[in-house]
Amino acid sequence: MSLAHPAAVPKHRRPLPLRVGTRASPLALWQTRDFLDRVTHFCPVLRDAKAFEEHQLMTSGDLIQDRRLAEIGGKGLFAKEIHEALLDRRIDFAVHSLKDLETEMPPGIVLACTLKREDARDALLPGPALPACDPADPFAALPKGAVIGTSSVRRQSQLLHARPDLQVTMFRGNVQTRLRKLAEGEAAATLLALAGLRRLGLEPEGSVPIDPEVMVPAAGQGIVGVTVRADDTELHELLSGIEDPEARAVSSAERALLAALDGSCRTPIGGHARLLPDGRLRLTGLVARADGSFLLKRAEEASAADAVRLGNELGRALRRDSPADLFA
Repeated sequence: MSLAHPAAVPKHRRPLPLRVGTRASPLALWQTRDFLDRVTHFCPVLRDAKAFEEHQLMTSGDLIQDRRLAEIGGKGLFAKEIHEALLDRRIDFAVHSLKDLETEMPPGIVLACTLKREDARDALLPGPALPACDPADPFAALPKGAVIGTSSVRRQSQLLHARPDLQVTMFRGNVQTRLRKLAEGEAAATLLALAGLRRLGLEPEGSVPIDPEVMVPAAGQGIVGVTVRADDTELHELLSGIEDPEARAVSSAERALLAALDGSCRTPIGGHARLLPDGRLRLTGLVARADGSFLLKRAEEASAADAVRLGNELGRALRRDSPADLFA
């Protein structure tokens, strides 16, 4: 993580502790506590002052487990109640998985900083009855007609495009819940974000990371983002001092791609950007039908300084060349 020197962190003039909002899931708590550990490690004044107080909030996305997110309002449901608490001044800032944030922030809220990305790839996790998967062809080990557990229309569309014979069943819940369902044989395999597995120390033996050009990840996958009130310039300045520049560049491109596509929560969309050795930014975008019958994937490059423009242009090109009903 790129962190400012402690001397560069502004001195707070407000009462402490600062209240940080987070979901109550194990992964969300890990991300929040890791973030606070890093902040206080690099700014001893805040550590010694016991400057932060954790506030766990239950969100609609956590409470509704019997339907796909696409059916109940999309991933923004993991941030809705947290941002309401932020606007009501019950908390001072909030820590999120960036992929769970709305493409357009609610009025009065801004994305203050993004932290160094963990591995952005999805991983295929075979159940106990399946043989080991070949990383070069991860779907080849799945038997014809096998049932795969996922609640992600993005993952589903790419899987069914590659293997239309497969069946998909809904897997909702936190990482531990999905791993338990897999172990109990509810599906032959599942797909999960590698970042979450690694952060929780739960990456199973036999899991196979999938190249992001083969299965395009969700925009922002593996990145932690922190939101604040737009009028809280002091806290925004503090948080901007610990931003990771590479995470900001890749996430700006990916989120601009989403904004340009402007798909509904039911539209499978993927976006993955990475910095090349020469410093340029490569962005891969994807749009598809949930059943895998249509899939369009393209990649473009630009300078990192043009991240937003790159995302906008690739998103507009994908939208132009896709069936109009995908965005209805």
